[in-house]
Amino acid sequence: MAWIVLVISGLLETAWAIALDRSAGFTRPLPSAVFAVTLVGSMAGLAYALRDIPVGTGYAVWVGIGAVGTALVGMLALGEPVNLPRVACLLLVVAGVIGLKLFA
Repeated sequence: MAWIVLVISGLLETAWAIALDRSAGFTRPLPSAVFAVTLVGSMAGLAYALRDIPVGTGYAVWVGIGAVGTALVGMLALGEPVNLPRVACLLLVVAGVIGLKLFA
């Protein structure tokens, strides 16, 4: 169960990062509210997962999911550049996250 919560928390990290960008420095109420709610949910899920998962592994997986998710949203929906080196680097992050799960 802890791993499922950790993955969901990582996805919420992606949501709060995108909402933070869209909040324009907290000048837009709806993205600012989405940021706050998803941030709290993400942190609460991480805290729950860390009861059963070692902190180094859990935090790295959480950050990896959030970073890859945010980069993918940026490339697929927000017009950020998509090129082979960027995709290769994201795949390396994914490989690291999978490795941490397998060898936890």
